[in-house]
Amino acid sequence: MNLSDGKMQVLHLFLFVIAALLLWNTPIIYPIKIFVVMLHELSHGIMAILFGGEIVEIQIGSNQGGYCKYISKPSFWSKFMTASAGYLGSLFWGIVILISAINTSKDKYISLILSLIIFCLSWFVFQTGETFGIAMTIGTALFLLAAFIWLPPFFHDRFLKFLGITSCVYVIWDIKDDLIDRSGIGSDADAIAELTGFDSKLIGGVWMALAIISIFIALRYVFKKQKIDF
Repeated sequence: MNLSDGKMQVLHLFLFVIAALLLWNTPIIYPIKIFVVMLHELSHGIMAILFGGEIVEIQIGSNQGGYCKYISKPSFWSKFMTASAGYLGSLFWGIVILISAINTSKDKYISLILSLIIFCLSWFVFQTGETFGIAMTIGTALFLLAAFIWLPPFFHDRFLKFLGITSCVYVIWDIKDDLIDRSGIGSDADAIAELTGFDSKLIGGVWMALAIISIFIALRYVFKKQKIDF
C-alpha cells in the first residue's frame, strides 16, 4: 500500500469519528450502540465461563442497557474479572474489529464471524423472553450474514472500520456517563467498589484511562501500519 492510500485510510477513520459524533443521537448510530451493549454483556459472560462459571441469560434493553446473569465461582478474582470485563471487553472487541478490517482484504469474513458470534449470543437472549433483545440480536446477526453473502468488499471495509471506531468512541462515552458522572446505580464499577473498597468513580476513572490509552495504542498501530508518523 502506498503512502497516499495510507493517508486515505486515516482520513476515513477521522471522517467516521466526525460522522458518528454528528449523528450520535440519531437512528443511524442507535443500532451500533445496541451492538456495543451486546459485546459488553457477552464479555461478562465469556469471562464468567473462563473462570469456571456459566451464562444463564443475557438481556439487551432498548434503553441501551442490559445485564448478563451468570453463575460464577465465589472467589475474589472470578468476581473481579467478570465485573471488569464489560466495558473493557467491548472496547477490546471494537479495537479487534477495527484492526482486523485494516489488516485484511477479506473483510466480509469478519462480518461472517461477527454474525456467528451474535447468533450464539441470541441463544442466551432468548432465555429472557424479551422481544426487543431477541429481535435486535437475531436482526443484527441476519444483517451481517446477508452482508457477507450479497454485499461487495467495499461495503465490508468501510462498514467494519466505522463499526470498530464508533464502538471505541461509545465505550468511552458510556464509561463517562455510567461510571464517572453517576455512581451507586448498580454499575460494574459499583460491583468492583464493593469488592475492593475503592470509590466507584475512581474505578471508572481508571477504566477511562485504560480505554483512552488502548485506543491511542491502536490508532498508533494503524498510523504506523499506513507509514504515517504519529
